[in-house]
Amino acid sequence: MAARETFVAEMAAALNTAGLPAVPSRVFSALLVDDDGRMTAAELGASLGISAAGVSGAVRYLERVGMTRRERVPGSRKDVYVVDDDAWHEAMMRKDVTYGPMVAALQSAIGAVDADDPSLHRLELSREFLLFVDAEMDGLARRWERRKRQLLRQGG
Repeated sequence: MAARETFVAEMAAALNTAGLPAVPSRVFSALLVDDDGRMTAAELGASLGISAAGVSGAVRYLERVGMTRRERVPGSRKDVYVVDDDAWHEAMMRKDVTYGPMVAALQSAIGAVDADDPSLHRLELSREFLLFVDAEMDGLARRWERRKRQLLRQGG
């Protein structure tokens, strides 16, 4: 149990340093290290010592960014929060949510500034970088799927 708590603390700190809010970082880490990657709000609250409101906000955030999903417990009114085995891949491939709105905002700003505006180059370069990353993600996804199949064949 102590090893899991240590992992949750260390992983949550790393995710928080990378920009994920603190409570969602803890919830994601707890789900990631859970035996089956499935916990109810009550289990998360008890495990992490956080309020029901804290759990609710955290799972709402994690669902929005594609890191977890909510399922209904069969025959119950309870929800269970789930992190899939390949949660990182799923979250990273949500390009429409991640890059689309930023590219649209940049495109709008580019269209609104004058041709001699000092910010135009920075806006265009930002847009082009995001379009580049978006296009590269498709190749990255294909390479990951190949690697994942290798790992599964090896028993990993």
